[in-house]
Amino acid sequence: MIPKNTAVLWYDRDALEAAEFYARTFPDTTVGAVHRAPGDFPDGRQGDILVVEFTVMGIPCAGLNGGPAFRQTEAFSFQVATDDQEETDRYWNAIVGNGGRESACGWCKDKWGVSWQITPRVLTEAFTSPDRAAAKRAFDAMMEMTKIDVAKIEAAFRG
Repeated sequence: MIPKNTAVLWYDRDALEAAEFYARTFPDTTVGAVHRAPGDFPDGRQGDILVVEFTVMGIPCAGLNGGPAFRQTEAFSFQVATDDQEETDRYWNAIVGNGGRESACGWCKDKWGVSWQITPRVLTEAFTSPDRAAAKRAFDAMMEMTKIDVAKIEAAFRG
């Protein structure tokens, strides 16, 4: 069955490799159908992999092998809520350690340029706290980080 709504991510030629990496890395992530081009297209030939259906943590996605015309940007990202430092480290290290790049404030990019926010729940809870002074301390601590350090966020929140 075709989902009512699907996030489509543009890849140069390696949507299947990306989908398989996501499936190895994240729970509730699977690779579905692989569709081959029925004819030649600007950056490919008939029979090339054109679209890969996959889910990322339950979100229906399609990877389009559209060629080099468009690149991923931070305008789209997956936000992954983590429960502790171990889970944060596991996802962060999987993405960055597989050809990705660190960014700021819990953001990183995978080797295909897709942005990921690896966000410990404690950080979100701190930001949404009614104690606005504590929320600001946690926010200020986050602004100094690449990968989020749960203990430092908790300490900043406590003051």
